[in-house]
Amino acid sequence: MITPEMQELLKHYNLALRLYKEAEFEKAIEEFQKAIAIIPDDGPSLMYIQRCKEYIHNPPPPDWDGVFVMTTK
Repeated sequence: MITPEMQELLKHYNLALRLYKEAEFEKAIEEFQKAIAIIPDDGPSLMYIQRCKEYIHNPPPPDWDGVFVMTTK
């Protein structure tokens, strides 16, 4: 059973993920932050916030398909 808390988190997470894939990184961060306001240790949201910040500073190419490519180990 999914709790109401988890349903709310998933609402924000799914919207944030869509925004991320559309390269709307600042808006995505806002939604991921709403998710971690509900569950502060939500690993996926925390990870995507970091990726969004990286893409804000180093934007992906125009033909980016939403895939994150690690450049360091």
